[in-house]
Amino acid sequence: MPSRVFSPLRRLLLGGLLATVASALLPWSNAVADDGKALRIGYQKFNSINILKSSGALEKALAPRGVKVSWHEFAAGPQLLEALSTGAIDLGHAADAPSVFAQAAGKPVVYLAAEQPYPRGIGLVVREQDHIAKVEDLKGKRVATGRGWNAQYLLAVALEQAGLSYQDITPAYVNNAADAVAALQSGSVQAVTLWDPFLAAAEAQPGLKNLRDGSGLSNNRTFYLSTRAFADQHRDLLKTFFNELGKVSQWANAKPGEVAALLAPQLGINASVLQVASERRNYNAVAITAQIVAEQQKLADTFQGLGLIPRKLDVAEAVYPTAVLP
Repeated sequence: MPSRVFSPLRRLLLGGLLATVASALLPWSNAVADDGKALRIGYQKFNSINILKSSGALEKALAPRGVKVSWHEFAAGPQLLEALSTGAIDLGHAADAPSVFAQAAGKPVVYLAAEQPYPRGIGLVVREQDHIAKVEDLKGKRVATGRGWNAQYLLAVALEQAGLSYQDITPAYVNNAADAVAALQSGSVQAVTLWDPFLAAAEAQPGLKNLRDGSGLSNNRTFYLSTRAFADQHRDLLKTFFNELGKVSQWANAKPGEVAALLAPQLGINASVLQVASERRNYNAVAITAQIVAEQQKLADTFQGLGLIPRKLDVAEAVYPTAVLP
């Protein structure tokens, strides 16, 4: 029987999807903020941008310049990056894998900055009753994952490390974390790939265990992205954004319990679960380095090898060439 821990998560995901669909119908979706008087930010819940939104600090910083901020929630990175590429928002964040897939699809998005590594924020979750003790035991099993998820990348590299290939498992593709967990609990799959805070919630459930997280396999970074056109015209707005983001990120790193208390009512998830997820995360944004580009290149090459990206990408081409961090 599905745990009640995940019922609010299902509502959260459904709400986010509805918000994404509705956003396409709102007047702002076709308005290009090229006059510098509005900054439209896309975000997902449980992230430093979500914390910045809750603080009100960016609005205060931009008010003297007559710039208004609008916040637009998305269920996941692919939807956010689609909105960014069509001019519906000006900047936002997404995980490593959706960012690569956006570039592969020819979307005009550029990397501005990255968060610190977050390897423990992704994992492969199994049921204890299935007696799966190591990644090698997944051979011949059904695994629920999503196409282009950061946690799908973890699955691919974890199988490789264990001497298996992606073809040694049967992927069961789902659209969100709630469906993945429901499939695991029903027994229709034997493992799922998850990310925080859904991973932390699963770890708190009796009978479920995290078989393998990203440690040593994936840095699982969040990236901040915009379009080259917007960045060229509004570099000053981006620098103000990252300045205020840096302040709230420092607070979040120092006060994970307070972050959990702040976000719990919004997410409908127990604060103790969010605190676990927040304690293993470093929210600070850093400049895109050659090492980070190499990480993304490896991820892109892995997905190309799986046949999910049709051509070889040059990740460096999507990196914005001018620093926007303060």
